[in-house]
Amino acid sequence: MHRITGKQQFVGLLAWLAVTGVAAFAGSMASRRSDDFYGLLEQPAWAPPPEVFGPVWTVLYILMAVAAWMVWRIGGFDRARTALTLYLVQLVVNALWSWLFFAWQMGAAALADIALMWVLVVATMLAFWKHSRVAALLLLPYLAWISFAAMLNLRLWQLNPGVL
Repeated sequence: MHRITGKQQFVGLLAWLAVTGVAAFAGSMASRRSDDFYGLLEQPAWAPPPEVFGPVWTVLYILMAVAAWMVWRIGGFDRARTALTLYLVQLVVNALWSWLFFAWQMGAAALADIALMWVLVVATMLAFWKHSRVAALLLLPYLAWISFAAMLNLRLWQLNPGVL
């Protein structure tokens, strides 16, 4: 097995942070004017204020990147190809949600996307578990948050049928 050196591990961590950051940036581009749209929607009483989303997602993206790095550093992409491919695919689906919901205002499509994201995150966690249990567990807050987000997406779609 190929051993990854300390310098390679550091560069790998930066790379996983960058890859995850690209997905975060892609999603944020769709929601950069979300206050205008989101603020006009009828909200359920349990909806968090808009200023909560940025800090929560920042922490989640960091945890996600660290989890991917932990799996990668054990033996590189070749050893964990399935797990890391699942991770990358769920990142794309994650970024797409913001476009579907905020930019294109497609509530049903966003809900379908987040359901797919949930399945992909669970699959990623199961695949990560085979390489690093800690890495799999680092995705638990992400899974919890998108579970909550899916419920919020559904409720917003129900409350705003003419808009979403």
